[in-house]
Amino acid sequence: MDDKRPIDDCFFTDKDRLTHSEAIAILKANTPLVVGTQTVSLQQAAGRIVSQAIKSPMAVPRADNSAVDGYAFRHADYSLTGGFFPVTALLAAGHPTDMPLAPGAAARIFTGAWMPEGADTVAMQEDCETHEQDGEPFVVIPPELNVGANRRKAGEDLNPGDGLFEAGDRLRPQDIAAAASVGQAELAVYQRLSVALFSTGDEVTEPGQPLEPGGLYDANKSLLQTLLNAAGADVTDCGSLADDASVVAEALSRAAQTYDAILTSGGASRGVEDHVVTTLDKLGTRHMWQIAIKPGRPMTFGQIGGQAGNQSGADGDEPSCILLGLPGNPVAAFVCFLLYARPTLMAMAGAKWRDPETYSVAADFTIEAKKPDRREFLRGRLVRAADGTLTVRRFDRDGSGLITGLREADGLIEIPENTRTVRAGEPVSFMPFSQFGI
Repeated sequence: MDDKRPIDDCFFTDKDRLTHSEAIAILKANTPLVVGTQTVSLQQAAGRIVSQAIKSPMAVPRADNSAVDGYAFRHADYSLTGGFFPVTALLAAGHPTDMPLAPGAAARIFTGAWMPEGADTVAMQEDCETHEQDGEPFVVIPPELNVGANRRKAGEDLNPGDGLFEAGDRLRPQDIAAAASVGQAELAVYQRLSVALFSTGDEVTEPGQPLEPGGLYDANKSLLQTLLNAAGADVTDCGSLADDASVVAEALSRAAQTYDAILTSGGASRGVEDHVVTTLDKLGTRHMWQIAIKPGRPMTFGQIGGQAGNQSGADGDEPSCILLGLPGNPVAAFVCFLLYARPTLMAMAGAKWRDPETYSVAADFTIEAKKPDRREFLRGRLVRAADGTLTVRRFDRDGSGLITGLREADGLIEIPENTRTVRAGEPVSFMPFSQFGI
């Protein structure tokens, strides 16, 4: 790629806070593809993002074959034999025969073996009776089988030219199996995105270290590192940044020279010791800050350094690096990562932009008066009643520092800006965590 840099086009707004939809639009408009491509083995391809479309070069299966262990026969012969067939061949997977099946005869066949010419149906061995007559094997096949029973047709799974993957697809285990089924030993994928991860704040302490008065253990770093790993990024723990503007500026500037993206937690609010946003304004371009959501309002996004047409720093210009600043409270950091950081980072790494899937589920709670003009994401747990009815129950404490709520939740309940009340039994949008691999 000739131009890997983020688009240098800031979205300014006169509003104090962006809506959720406006924030998504800004992220999409300012998210570049920044990584190159490479070829990896199938064993290394799980979770990687495909860099070019792939079509099947062959039919799968290559020929009609048996789906079971049993007896292959011509269905039209049943009326001639009365279900009593001489067994004239033995067919195993990997050992096809050129000999056609004789009229009125059956072939002993095993799962995966190619059907002999003339046969169109397979009877399961459990449903058949075998006999010998004059030293020759015979089989009695039941009459209830339909034509084509237990036969896999050639191309039933894939035909030549069928699309396997499109550029931007993320490879799942079942996709790896599909590639293997057509003989692909290697796949062209995008390189992994390199991400620098920072925590911020004088109060932040590494787990395992003594906790000073006023200090707290850094839960965000472990949380975000795990989420980044699940998104397929290469993550570097760059430590914690003290509440010092010069320290923050020097660390972020240095990281921007090396990494594709920087992810921070904390330091993104309006306080005098919150230096991430002010540093971003000095070193680069801020595309957005302050979103009308709960939790996660101080989410920020921008880029550090860079001139038009120069991501790599050629010709002596400073390289450019995307910065995503998450809130400091763990729940807010978690929610903003799933909603904003994850799709942005994956798009930078070549994936298609995918908005999270939501499903309509009946509420098992009531909201009397939600604040207008703000979208809320509540922690929710699915509950199945004795009659099988599925509802979603909200976590009853809203604090964005309560990790317990995340642990108890199956997903997020999304309450739109224009919704003021929710009554028990009314449908709400539910965003399951399972779609993120968590």
